[in-house]
Amino acid sequence: MQRTIFSTPIVNSLLRAFSLLFLKLAGWKVLGTLPAQASKSVFIAAPHTSNWDLPYTLMVAFVLRLNINWMGKASIFRFPFGPLMRWLGGVAVDRSKANNLVAASAQAIREANGALQLIVPPEGTRSKTRYWKTGFYHIAVMAQVPIVMAYMDYERKISGLGPMFVPTGDLEADMVRIKAFYAPFKGKNAAQFEAD
Repeated sequence: MQRTIFSTPIVNSLLRAFSLLFLKLAGWKVLGTLPAQASKSVFIAAPHTSNWDLPYTLMVAFVLRLNINWMGKASIFRFPFGPLMRWLGGVAVDRSKANNLVAASAQAIREANGALQLIVPPEGTRSKTRYWKTGFYHIAVMAQVPIVMAYMDYERKISGLGPMFVPTGDLEADMVRIKAFYAPFKGKNAAQFEAD
């Protein structure tokens, strides 16, 4: 993966200080820590119901000293914003093409020289969807890394890292457990999120 805002030394320190101050003044609490064995991991990003999720996610990542990359629809990477989005940790996903994104993502995690957390929104969209995409799960299995259940609850103004989850290989059973964790959280547009 390329250099990002999280691996740019002075900028990282300044934005961490800004993030700590902004979130405190806005009344948000950031909870949890990244376990040492999850320095390379796949993060679930849920609920994902608003464009505001990205700036809040970036600020939470600074507060928790994470080195994240996140997946976003290809259209936000078009000129003139592409270089900025990639520097912010973005990885473009072209949903119109059948490509081997899972394998490429898993390989990037395995080959990373240091810590790398790949954030994947399982809903795949900010719009209401009943079914979660399972790419995050398959990336974690293929890369042989844990899943970290990251969350953002706009109702209670809490965000952070929940438990680490090691996939068992039983996708259906694991998805039931994962979705149960997310059931109490409310996205910015709460009616658009279903975790049942």
